[in-house]
Amino acid sequence: MDKISVIGGGFSGVEAAFALASHGFSVTLFEQKPAKYTPAHSYPGLCELVCSNSFKASRINSAAGLLKAEMKLLGSLTVPVAESCAVPAGGALAVDRKAFSDAITLKIAAHPLITVENYEITEIPDGNVIIATGPLTDGGLAESIQKVLSAAKCTASGAETAGNSGEFLHFFDAAAPIITAESIDMNTAFFGARYGRGEDDYINCPFNEKADYERFINALITAESAPKHEIDRVYEGCMPIEVLAKRGFDAPRFGPLKPVGFTDPVTGRRPYALVQLRKETSEGRLYNIVGFQTNLKFGEQERVFRLIPGLQNAEFARYGVMHRNSFIDSPRLLNADFSLRKDGRIIFAGQISGVEGYMESAASGLIAGISLARKLADKPPLLLPKTTMTGALTAYISDESVKKFEPMGANMGILPPLCEPIKGKQERYQALADRAIADLERIL
Repeated sequence: MDKISVIGGGFSGVEAAFALASHGFSVTLFEQKPAKYTPAHSYPGLCELVCSNSFKASRINSAAGLLKAEMKLLGSLTVPVAESCAVPAGGALAVDRKAFSDAITLKIAAHPLITVENYEITEIPDGNVIIATGPLTDGGLAESIQKVLSAAKCTASGAETAGNSGEFLHFFDAAAPIITAESIDMNTAFFGARYGRGEDDYINCPFNEKADYERFINALITAESAPKHEIDRVYEGCMPIEVLAKRGFDAPRFGPLKPVGFTDPVTGRRPYALVQLRKETSEGRLYNIVGFQTNLKFGEQERVFRLIPGLQNAEFARYGVMHRNSFIDSPRLLNADFSLRKDGRIIFAGQISGVEGYMESAASGLIAGISLARKLADKPPLLLPKTTMTGALTAYISDESVKKFEPMGANMGILPPLCEPIKGKQERYQALADRAIADLERIL
């Protein structure tokens, strides 16, 4: 039996290991925690969430909802566990971080065909290997990966690098602060969901006066940031709130501070701007400031974010942080099954492969595991239709025509258009989702 190694116990790694084991193959999952932690990690369990605790929308006529529905059909581990650990979040699937990590850790540890080894891997091992080490891959393993990519002569033309040979691209990613529920002033803030969809799962902090919003924005754009090293580029999907504010006075009001769909119960009017807080735990003792990824210094975060109505006495359980993320130039390097074109025994999965997001990372690991299992069983590859969200993502990361490669998350724009155009957005998205599920069911 061929040796199978999966390096990394995040979303992509556990999905890959679970998929291989579900197909009857023994696999060793290597996770460096708790012996070593990255700057973004602190919890010893597998599948630790380091940014938001939300996996985005649940409804199937959304990109995120469609992706999760496809993953369940493909035998996902993380989606059902997430649903079992869900906390109220309106139309989104959000989880209790600790409960989710603990549940995944138990399921992986209990599987008879999965062996977990807790130490750092510094070189790519022999045999079939899935590299799912995430966007903070560094040290000896990063050097080993560089050597393999260079030997394969699959260099990334025009890549932005930080003193390496050119196969890694880099950008900065950010996480939002978390505050305690008891420190929120509920005389100002109120519970409610946008347009009344779902339960009143969010706490909403309204800027009812333009002057208060102006004061906050001015403080935000003049606040002192922590130093960033090596590269000054950020990923659009995790834009720090201060960077967004510097793009224009109203930019946050059309982003995470948009007030549409809300009426302040105190004034009876729609706020000028609005900040939302989402539960971090099922008990509701901690709340995440939605969309407030930041690189401000910790003291500045307290000063500036306490200008938000209702948060004047906010107690911070975790400050926002920013860290460097790395990914390879996949269109020049990988096949649609995430295997390296010049060395098929090596497979990349997760954010290091250039997909962006929790579930996108999990989906890539799921496909990598299924693909390797089929290969080892002498079965033809599983070629997912590009009409599916999962298939469209795998096609994008392996498309050599993509010249300026950026991390890609699930979105309806990467799906092929319908044969018959549909004008209404929601109706069009529903038709795209129906087509995707039907096409996926047809080939499974």
